[in-house]
Amino acid sequence: MIDRVGVVAKSHLTAAASHLTDIAAWLRARGVEPVFDEETAALAPDVREASTATKDELPTRVGMILVLGGDGTLLGMAARIAQAGSDIPMLGVNFGGLGFLTEVTLPELYPSLESAINGSAAIDERLTMRTATLRDGGRVEERIVLNDVVVTHGALSRIIRLSVTADGHLVTRIRADGLIVASPTGSTAYNLSAGGPILHPQVDALVLTPIAPHTLANRPLVVPGTTEIRIEPDLEGSRDDVYLTCDGQFGFPLKAGDVVVVGRAERPLRLIQATRRSYFEVLREKLKWGEA
Repeated sequence: MIDRVGVVAKSHLTAAASHLTDIAAWLRARGVEPVFDEETAALAPDVREASTATKDELPTRVGMILVLGGDGTLLGMAARIAQAGSDIPMLGVNFGGLGFLTEVTLPELYPSLESAINGSAAIDERLTMRTATLRDGGRVEERIVLNDVVVTHGALSRIIRLSVTADGHLVTRIRADGLIVASPTGSTAYNLSAGGPILHPQVDALVLTPIAPHTLANRPLVVPGTTEIRIEPDLEGSRDDVYLTCDGQFGFPLKAGDVVVVGRAERPLRLIQATRRSYFEVLREKLKWGEA
């Protein structure tokens, strides 16, 4: 039984204000304490007297987190849960656009929340990835990501050259706009837009997808989830800008000699499933499969 629920809404999501008040009352009526992140509490005057915490503090203070927003809001909290070394589950309610991760609709909010706090909800464990950049003999900017790690050129750069290895074996040297390393969860994000395959969340695998490769011989590649991927941009004597981006939430420029290492993280992310829909139903709904 969960006795404290963290509540996080998308930044400046005024449409959620009235729902926050109702959620707080609904939780308290069941003996559950709502804990709002500070920005979320500011959206609804009626909940400002409730317990609050920063987004970084929430994963260590509650038994689950309810996210109201889009996939970007959920990804931001997923990173914080991972960095805190926590394994609390998240329930995502869609106030955004497509919403592959925040798949629960508003009418499904309270039935899904009920099953989550009483322990009867199905939990979907999603593979997460750990990435670090090797630089000057050390490791910098280590991150846990749910969707993807992307190495790409800057806004004004030309095609970049990348060397890619898997478990120490050379995979390819490519000339492209960049490279995506995606988890099964991330396979329906940037990877899908770049022509990569969809991986079912229960598949233990990673997918490497070139972005606009210079040659058609460079195609997406699926490798085991245990594989350690190394990406080394060729920046010697180049004026090109190359960036590393994690889940579309965080990024920084790479330097000559940097090596980006990507592999499976120790802990999966635990997502509370919607009460009625299967993964394939979500795909049909979001991608409009089967429509004339």
